[in-house]
Amino acid sequence: MHAIKPSGLATWTSAWLALELEPDGALRDQLLAAYAEPQRHYHTLQHLDECLDWFARMQSEAERPAEVALALWFHDAVYDVHAHDNEARSADWAQAALAHAGADPAVARRVHALVMATRHEERPDGPDAELLIDIDLSILGAPVERFAQYEQQVLAEYAHVPAAVRTPRRRTILQRFLDRPTLYLTPPMHALLEMPARCNLARSMAALA
Repeated sequence: MHAIKPSGLATWTSAWLALELEPDGALRDQLLAAYAEPQRHYHTLQHLDECLDWFARMQSEAERPAEVALALWFHDAVYDVHAHDNEARSADWAQAALAHAGADPAVARRVHALVMATRHEERPDGPDAELLIDIDLSILGAPVERFAQYEQQVLAEYAHVPAAVRTPRRRTILQRFLDRPTLYLTPPMHALLEMPARCNLARSMAALA
């Protein structure tokens, strides 16, 4: 099983302390257990760890880095392949946890909104949402070997869907990404990942043809 690196685990503590709140180790362990659930193949501890790695590199792009860090920890906290409200349930969990810890309600609302942005249904609103979404989509610009692994992981999560349904649905999703004027909105991540991501997506589309 993939493990979160110490540097990633440290973001949990530093984010709560930056908000002048007590880090909850039991809550962190609940989240780690959620990301290790057996129905997950991509939305796992590996994905969380990769996101936290990118956050460590790019947090200077954030207006409120502690809130982005916590949104990353919670963004896939609930993952049921048969459900359509995973982001909403994850966002509610984040907001409730922050409220329980005594966070300013405005902080809890902003973290809730950041998690909801990972539905990828509309353009992110503000630099923190842009950074969060860029990090969540960083896998699209991963090296070829990791991207191929990601595709197999997604396939495993949706193995219950017949191929006749799954393949055209996957093509539609990939085409929506390719049709965007830009995949990455933060300048550093755009510079690093835009071209590799478009190459990965085009190769994937050709394989699905």
